[in-house]
Amino acid sequence: MPLESSAAPAPDLRERTRRAVRAELTDVALDLFLRRGFEATTVDEIAASAGISRRSLFRYFASKEAIIFDSLQDVGERLAEALAKRPREEDPWVSLRHSFEVVTAYNEDNPERTLAFWTMLEETASLKARHFEHLMRWQQLLVPDIAVRLGEVEDDGAYGPCAPAVVGAALACLDAANHAWLRSRGKADVVLLLNEAMHAVRPAEF
Repeated sequence: MPLESSAAPAPDLRERTRRAVRAELTDVALDLFLRRGFEATTVDEIAASAGISRRSLFRYFASKEAIIFDSLQDVGERLAEALAKRPREEDPWVSLRHSFEVVTAYNEDNPERTLAFWTMLEETASLKARHFEHLMRWQQLLVPDIAVRLGEVEDDGAYGPCAPAVVGAALACLDAANHAWLRSRGKADVVLLLNEAMHAVRPAEF
């Protein structure tokens, strides 16, 4: 990842339309998942609720699971974008903590829906396993930036163990904070929980 990145070009009309449709389909599907359960909801029911055919639905998502996990991939990309915008001279641990506000904002802005979503992931074995896969993908997105900040990048673009260790530890703190928030049924302050978790691993001022 370069030290300085220029703004990405704005997506064209077709891409903006595709994103809008995907977002609408995701909302429809999540409403059904949260009301009826993930396993009990069929692709046909999602398509019918969205007013499209099953075939049209598959133009936007490869599977029922993809409706959930494509959105989590989008969150990972937003995390990477937020990290890239942090000051280059900032402590990497602090930069990661501030980048995680992309995630904690969901808990704060819509706590009931977010609580139901994380509960569904926790209680559905297949989704829980896939969630850990996406945490690893988030790590892959964040490591290159942290490697640069740590001065760990070699001439061939390779990096050592420090950046993956730092990012992995930070994501473990984020996951621990989310689980603590879930156990509190959304009553605890997720930002304070995240601060406590990250401070326990490595004291820092946030």
